[in-house]
Amino acid sequence: MTAERTRSEAGIKERAGIAASVSAIREVPFDAPYNWLAAGWRDICRVPLISLTYGAIFAVAGLLLAVGLTQVGLQSLILVLAGGFILVGPMLAAGLYEASRRLEKNEPVSLENTFRAGFFGGGQLVYMGLLLMLIYLAWVEIALLLFMLFQGTKPMPALEAFVPNLLLTLPGLGLLIVGTAVGMALAATVFAISAVSVPLLMVERIDVVTAALTSIEACRKNPNTMALWAILIAGTMLLGFVRLFFGLVVTLLVGHATWHAFRDLVERGDAS
Repeated sequence: MTAERTRSEAGIKERAGIAASVSAIREVPFDAPYNWLAAGWRDICRVPLISLTYGAIFAVAGLLLAVGLTQVGLQSLILVLAGGFILVGPMLAAGLYEASRRLEKNEPVSLENTFRAGFFGGGQLVYMGLLLMLIYLAWVEIALLLFMLFQGTKPMPALEAFVPNLLLTLPGLGLLIVGTAVGMALAATVFAISAVSVPLLMVERIDVVTAALTSIEACRKNPNTMALWAILIAGTMLLGFVRLFFGLVVTLLVGHATWHAFRDLVERGDAS
């Protein structure tokens, strides 16, 4: 038992040492997120075709999902799945991080190299993607359970009836309040572990746990700044859903800006 404990403590110390050598967290000004958004907008202007291609892919995927749910009478789930998009967004935007990284280094940017880094990135990125997907699936299951708790076993209403039900009935308001609280808790958890971890995993050979701990430390050292950043992300995501293609551009802005947030918050060991 003593030997096992010693090995465990050694492993923890080794991981802490790796994290310290890989990166250190900077404290940044409260208004830094606005600078990240400005830098992200400049990146979109430099590679508009690549950015909008990603946006078109997300839009078409969302449209197909909405049509499919409508065809099987589950259009009420559109709100649940759309709300959960923020949970997997950090992984879906990995190609945009790669585009901004290449622009920063004056390297050529193409759909091929961004797709390779984003949709086909291997290594520890796969495990981070699986983790975020599991949280997303947990959100869907929790949402269905909450619906059954507040609405009983009756079939889900159509979307046009579901929204008034949420706002104008006591069971609906209960579902809305509890569901929103649970969703915000999951979103806050995902934000804390992924705020800088996905870009970090793209450029450093570290494990998911170390990357997640680095991200949590960035939030801990910059609580007000990261709270503002989280609010801006949530606001742009909401705008993206409400205004469709116009909002989509704003959502892409967050993808590029996240790379600049990472570069501002994380001081890497090689300073590159």
